[in-house]
Amino acid sequence: MNDDTVRARSGDPTCEPPGLCRRGGECYRIASTRLTCEVVDGLLPTYRTDGADLPDSTTGAVPSLSRVVEALHSLQDAVFPGRMSTELKEDTIIESFVMESLAHAHGLLRNELALAIPYRWTGYFANSTGRAPAPCDPHPEAEDILDGLFRALPGVRALLIRDVEAAYLGDPAATTFAEVMLAYPGIRTITTHRIAHELYRLNVPLIPRMMSEHAHSHTGIDIHPGARIGESFFIDHGTGVVIGETCEIGNRVKIYQGVTLGAKSFPVDEHGIPIKGIKRHPTIEDDVVIYAGATILGGSTVIGKGSVIGGNVWLSESVPPGSTVLLGSVDIEIRNSNEKRV
Repeated sequence: MNDDTVRARSGDPTCEPPGLCRRGGECYRIASTRLTCEVVDGLLPTYRTDGADLPDSTTGAVPSLSRVVEALHSLQDAVFPGRMSTELKEDTIIESFVMESLAHAHGLLRNELALAIPYRWTGYFANSTGRAPAPCDPHPEAEDILDGLFRALPGVRALLIRDVEAAYLGDPAATTFAEVMLAYPGIRTITTHRIAHELYRLNVPLIPRMMSEHAHSHTGIDIHPGARIGESFFIDHGTGVVIGETCEIGNRVKIYQGVTLGAKSFPVDEHGIPIKGIKRHPTIEDDVVIYAGATILGGSTVIGKGSVIGGNVWLSESVPPGSTVLLGSVDIEIRNSNEKRV
């Protein structure tokens, strides 16, 4: 028996009362365990346990991130069999594979949706603004949402096929469609987005954002599930792209890495809190190309059809269709490595 244990059993003053653990029984704690108990004692008063949707809450049922991601992967497998999460064996029957993928996603999401739905009326924003709807039984509502999501999947797949075509046609480095589906972060992100967006449209709390942020963490591309994106959309390279919740993007739009489609400013309420539920992000019309590092801000900003936005441009006003917007002339100095700076 080591010295710490002996002191604890004989009445170590770090135990209150000496020699006894207030959690019950005689104290046999070694130093590391005593430290753990002291930290727990400091943390416990900071935990809110009434289930309220507040920053210090620790209780209240929430969807499981791991189960949501697992369901997302199964849905991706259903729209792109053998090209996303699960490889297809040579003897795989596609019909069986897709049915199993969808059944697995359905079983996972049924419970997670039932946990998320109550946040429609228990969430802080709904309660603090008086917009909370009347509570309902989340289980039949979850079934209705799954019905809507699953019925939308053929249309989602049709859009994604056009996205893959746009990536292949828009990137000279692409030599196969398989490469585009297996390797391009933009395709993986837009696949996640189009699934999450359907759940967003069905007024599902939490889960759409959990899906989109999972994709963000893996690809560096941040698309809010509320963004409305047309067909044949291509993000080339992708790292650092940000597309906000109320952004509207037309058909055949191509954007490069580091592009931000964001909010110019946030109108605030009488408490100084940004007003939610208003259009804050730009509208990008059909056939627009936005080059690397460009920033386009504001809910009233419209980039007209067929426009080209150059790299590193900062825009907070609309431009008419067919415009080319370039950064102003910047002096560039090139020195030989042997030259000395004056």
